[in-house]
Amino acid sequence: MKEYVTLSLETHLFFGRIMKEHSLFLLAGFPAREIEFIKRADRFREEFEAGLRRTVELADGIVSEPVLNSREIVTEFTQKAECQTKDLTGIPIDIKITEAQRQLHAGSCNMVSREFAFQVRRLNRQMLQCLNGLISFKEEVLREMTACRLYTTNYPLLIEHILREAKLYRQTISELERRGRISMPDLKNLEIFWNQIMMEHAQFIRGLLDPTECELIDTANEFAEDYCRLLEEAREQDRKAMNATLTARTLQTTKQYQQFKTAGTEGIIGCGIRSIILPLLADHVLREANHYLRILESVQKGGDSYGSM
Repeated sequence: MKEYVTLSLETHLFFGRIMKEHSLFLLAGFPAREIEFIKRADRFREEFEAGLRRTVELADGIVSEPVLNSREIVTEFTQKAECQTKDLTGIPIDIKITEAQRQLHAGSCNMVSREFAFQVRRLNRQMLQCLNGLISFKEEVLREMTACRLYTTNYPLLIEHILREAKLYRQTISELERRGRISMPDLKNLEIFWNQIMMEHAQFIRGLLDPTECELIDTANEFAEDYCRLLEEAREQDRKAMNATLTARTLQTTKQYQQFKTAGTEGIIGCGIRSIILPLLADHVLREANHYLRILESVQKGGDSYGSM
């Protein structure tokens, strides 16, 4: 029961915020004439914000120290990025949630009550319902975009990208509801998933930078190519070889990439980089790199639990 509760809350702390921000990015990308799409995106933003708020209420003293220390839930930039994004777009953001997340304490208890577990189960079902709706919405947006019936400032690939993340979130919570725990993930498929996410981040960053930012564009392109090579090698090698060789290289690349994203987030928030990247999007992709780093470091140390995936 403790594992079920802890992993559920850790998953929502990370992915619930990610989904809230996906909804915001979709909302910010629709033109004014798409009133219905705007309303629906805003409703999902509100639903995931409410779910994240409830998660924070339940999580204090329960979640693990490695997750809280990983900077995957919030970073030192998150609150300022939210304030700037709120001012730039006019989209409301409950910044109090971020402050509450920053003050969370790691848990030390070995037992949780049945009543508390019931509250977490109710949260899981609520978030699954929201997820099913958001996934359907993203699929509709993608269909309309690719049929040239809908314009948005978001790339079609970005919609596919955020769909994959939403489906991983749903898969994780669904497994927790079925089995009460998360089975040991297939390392090869896990690395393929997150290497693709990292590669696409680099591609998006490259496409959203101002054309005059030649050095940053070149660096983003190099990371995209690095992860493309890692993806190709992962698909060619067996699981044993992945553990022995490719994971170490992936970890090293991701550490360097995390440093690049950290500098980029600081530059965008400080108005030192010319781009059309929302400050919150910069912080968003940094948190995902931090999440992946924690997974890779756990694998390298021989950990048998990766928390949320």
